[in-house]
Amino acid sequence: MPGPFLNKVFLIGRLTRDPELRYTTAGKAVVTFGLAVNREYISKGEKKEDTCYLNLVVWGKQAEICAEYLKKGNLIFVEGSLQYRSWETEDSEKKSVIEVRVERFQFLEKPQIEIIEEKEVLENGEENQDL
Repeated sequence: MPGPFLNKVFLIGRLTRDPELRYTTAGKAVVTFGLAVNREYISKGEKKEDTCYLNLVVWGKQAEICAEYLKKGNLIFVEGSLQYRSWETEDSEKKSVIEVRVERFQFLEKPQIEIIEEKEVLENGEENQDL
């Protein structure tokens, strides 16, 4: 079928769940998580808000970065494309999903990184927390 085609999405939203990291049998990292994207609009003079919930997939080194630093509630920007998958369950039920395959992402807030401070015990038994 001739013609120009474009499959590109740009989204800003919040994670609806922590990223789930898995590895393929070939050892390639893949992470999945949900993203909520809000849209504000006016209907009959009243301001309303609509939320779209999407499933995202990230591959490779970026997947490992997502799993390490992203948590539910984080605000991120993603660039990617729509991807259609279908499969059949063990009960012969046909399932399908359209998800976003992330190509690039950017943190829009500082990720909450747990910093464990080691306490230095001085010779006189006092603790020094200025490390």
